[in-house]
Amino acid sequence: MNVRPAQGAAVTASGSADFGDRTDFADADRGFLAGPEQQQIRTADGKVAWDFEATAFLQGDCPDTVNPSLWRQSQLTARAGLYEVTEGIHQIRGFDLSNMTLIEGDRGVIVVDPLVSAETAAAGLALYRKVRGDRPVTGVIYTHSHVDHFGGVEGVVEPGSSVPILAPEGFMTEAVAENVYVGTAMLRRGMYYSGSSVEAGPRGKVGMGLGFAASVGTVGLLPPTKSITATGQEETVDGVRFVFQSTPGTEAPSEMNFLLPDRRALCMAENATHNLHNILTLRGALVRDARIWSHYLGEAIDLFADRADVVFASHHWPTWGTAEIRDFLETQRDLYGYLHDQTLRLLNQGYVGSEIAELIEMPPALQEAWHTHDYYGSVSHNVKAIYQRYLGWYSGHPSDLWEQPPVETAKRYADCFGGVPNLVAKAREYADSGDPRFAAQLLKHAVFADPENQEAKNLLADVFERLALGAECATWRNCYLMGAGELRGGVAQTTSGTSGMATALSVPQLFDTMAIRVNGPKAWDLKAVSDWHFTDLDEHYRLTLKNGVLTYSPASGSAAADASFTLTKPQFLALLAGKGLEGVKISGDVSVLQRIVGVLDETDPNFAIVTP
Repeated sequence: MNVRPAQGAAVTASGSADFGDRTDFADADRGFLAGPEQQQIRTADGKVAWDFEATAFLQGDCPDTVNPSLWRQSQLTARAGLYEVTEGIHQIRGFDLSNMTLIEGDRGVIVVDPLVSAETAAAGLALYRKVRGDRPVTGVIYTHSHVDHFGGVEGVVEPGSSVPILAPEGFMTEAVAENVYVGTAMLRRGMYYSGSSVEAGPRGKVGMGLGFAASVGTVGLLPPTKSITATGQEETVDGVRFVFQSTPGTEAPSEMNFLLPDRRALCMAENATHNLHNILTLRGALVRDARIWSHYLGEAIDLFADRADVVFASHHWPTWGTAEIRDFLETQRDLYGYLHDQTLRLLNQGYVGSEIAELIEMPPALQEAWHTHDYYGSVSHNVKAIYQRYLGWYSGHPSDLWEQPPVETAKRYADCFGGVPNLVAKAREYADSGDPRFAAQLLKHAVFADPENQEAKNLLADVFERLALGAECATWRNCYLMGAGELRGGVAQTTSGTSGMATALSVPQLFDTMAIRVNGPKAWDLKAVSDWHFTDLDEHYRLTLKNGVLTYSPASGSAAADASFTLTKPQFLALLAGKGLEGVKISGDVSVLQRIVGVLDETDPNFAIVTP
C-alpha cells in the first residue's frame, strides 16, 4: 500500500512513476466533444442522482491532505462529457462511476454498459444525441455482472422493448447473487469504500479510483436476450460485427471482452483499467482469480492486440496505438500474475496473508507505470485475498480455530491493560509515536469493550483520519473517513438499494431471496407446503418449509399441499412487497402464507461497523 507522510501517518515508499509524464492527461482529454448541459442530474422526485459540481475542487493543486498520486488519478477521472474514441465509437465519461460506450450501427446506436442509474444513463444518451443526432438504441451490451454496468439500462431502453441485449454466460445468476442475495450487507459495506456520506473536498472524499462515485438514482435490470458462451463467438448487432472473448472468474464471475474488427477497437470491459483492481473488493464479493485474470489478459494480447488501434474499457480513458496497447496490456497481465505468483511463493514458505502483504515488493517496471497503482485495489488487500482464495480464513495456527468474538476479545484486551482508559492511553502513545496502524488496532478493542466511551471513539476517529489523508488507495481513504464520521456522529443511513432489479428476477431467484431471510430457530418446528401456479409464465412450483429451510421444486402431484396459490409474477412481487393478495386465487389453508412470512427476518441496511 503506497501512502505519503500526512498528519503523522506511517508510510512506505511511493511508486516511482513520473509526475512529469502528462500522457494520461492528454489521452483523457482526447476526443472531447461536449460537456454536461446541467450541473446536476435529478430523479423524478427531485433527489440529486449525480452532481457535476462535486468534483470542482479537483481543478486546483494537490493539498497536503491528499496523496499526490491519488490527487492525480482523481483529476483524471473527474473529467466529464462526451468523447470520441474512434470513428463511430463514443463514450460518456464522468456521469457515473463507470463509462457508457456508444457504438454507431446502420440504423442507430448500441449502448455498452449503461451506468448505475437510469437517470445518469438517460442524461448521457441525451448528450450523445444532441451532438450526434437522435439515433434510436438498437442494441445493449452488458460486459459483466456488476451493477455499475447494467443498473441504468431503463434509462436507454424501455422494459418490454425488442432491443437485443447481449451479456456473458451466467450473467443473471451472478448479477442476482451479488446484488440481491447479499445486497444488504454489500450495500452497507459499499457505503464505506465509496465514502457515500463523506463530504467531497481536500480533507474528505476525492474519488474511488475508478471514478468519483456511484450515482444514486433508479437501479434496474433487463434480462439479456443473447448469451456469449465462448471465446471467438461472433455476433452482428445493427450491422456492427463483434468478436467476443469470454473471461469468467476475472474482474467479475461473468465477464467478457470484445473486438470490433472493422473499427480496429478493443473493449477490455473492466479487466484492464488505469489502476490496480481488486482481487477482493472491500465491499465484499467472491474472491477473484488473479491467475486466470492474468491468463485472460495474455490471451487478449494474442487474439486482439495487433488487430486494434485503440483499447477502451468500462472505466477511465482509452489508450491509442498498437504498440502502446500491447505495452499496456502486457503490464496489466504481469501485474496480476506477479501478485498471484509471489503470494503463492511466500505462502508455500509458511507466511500468512498479513505477513505476505508486508513482505511483497513490486518490480520497478510495474511501479513506474501509473496504471498499476493502488487507486482502487491495493497490493496489501489483494495479497490477502489471494491467500484467502487458496487457504481460507484459517492461518494454520490452532489459536485461530476458536477465537473469542470481537466484543469478548475486546473486553479481554481491556482487562489485560487494566481497563479501557489504560488501553486508550496506550493507543495514544502509539499514535503519537508514529504508529497509527497499531493504535487503530488497540482502539478498536477499546471501542468494542466500551461503546459509550467517547474518548476512545474520538481518538480512533482521529487515527482513522490520519491514515486516510496519506492513502494512495481511494477506497482505503473512504473507508477510514467513513469510519471516523460514524464514530463521531453515528451510523450514516443507507439511502439507495437495488429494489428495481426485482422484476428481472426469475421465480426461483425470488424464492431464494425468501429462503435466505428465514430465521432458522423460529422455523425449526414449522412445516408448511404450498403450491404456486404462475399463469403468465406457465410455471408451477412446490414451496416447502421444513427444518428451518425453505426449499422449492417443480410442483409435485404426490402428497397434497396445505394451500395452493394461482397468480401472476407481478402479483407475487406485490405480495412480497407487502401489498396483499388482491387478485390471487387461493385454495386450502391460507394461513400457510402467514406461517412462512412470520419467520422471515427483515434485513438491516444500517448495521454498525465501527461499533459493536
